[in-house]
Amino acid sequence: MLWVLFLLVAWGAAVVSCTRLCLAAVAAAQPMDPDPAADRKGLSLYEAAFLSGGPRRVGDLALVTMYRERRLLLAHTGWVTVVDPDGRDDLERSVISAIGPEGQAPVRPVRAALTTAAPVRALGDRLVTAGLAVSASARANVAVAVRHVRAACGLVLVTAAAALLLVPPAAGRGPVAAWFVLPLLLTASCLLIARVEAHPYSRWASPAGQRLLGRIDVPPRRTLAQRSGGDADGGGDPLTALAVHGTAALTDPALRAALKTHWGH
Repeated sequence: MLWVLFLLVAWGAAVVSCTRLCLAAVAAAQPMDPDPAADRKGLSLYEAAFLSGGPRRVGDLALVTMYRERRLLLAHTGWVTVVDPDGRDDLERSVISAIGPEGQAPVRPVRAALTTAAPVRALGDRLVTAGLAVSASARANVAVAVRHVRAACGLVLVTAAAALLLVPPAAGRGPVAAWFVLPLLLTASCLLIARVEAHPYSRWASPAGQRLLGRIDVPPRRTLAQRSGGDADGGGDPLTALAVHGTAALTDPALRAALKTHWGH
């Protein structure tokens, strides 16, 4: 009956880690008191971009906005070139600074630099203060909890293998394996729910922020994806679609190629 000790370890790791994940997810989803002024005026495009996709989405919106105004060139080869070196606000000046003094750079490092730019961080801080965005600490807690559940899932498999080795084949290993199926299902289901409901581990928008996002009139992502490559502006404001749905909403194939990324927008 030594295998029972391994079963207890497996159950303990599964229950503790899944409980931590549930508590972290509940804390991240706690309704905050939104700023009444923010509720009345609605969201700007950059605010909508942050609440929908975080700092990366804000950077993409800035690049595409400047491209549409002919102040940047975005080549399908993945390079960005400055046309107008005078940014109109702090975020645009951050874009130009990220491109560098030569006025031309690969798009990917520019996008990466924009995620930590001071104007983007300030935007996120304002949204958290207004009760519209989930704080960085809450998102980090959920991410850590997910890693713990993933580790617990691996531990269940290891302890199950060790327990089965302790059971003589003649005694029958089926019932022992069945006992380990339950903690394995618990951890695996928690990971699946976390991926579906909170990938990448927490929504950027708080419940109040999600309500404001719901008021934005933009076609569903599936509708945008079905459009032809030449219909770049059909069916609504493309910048709004980009802010809410990300680069997948871009119907211009050349622009999508310029912003091709491994970030999974």
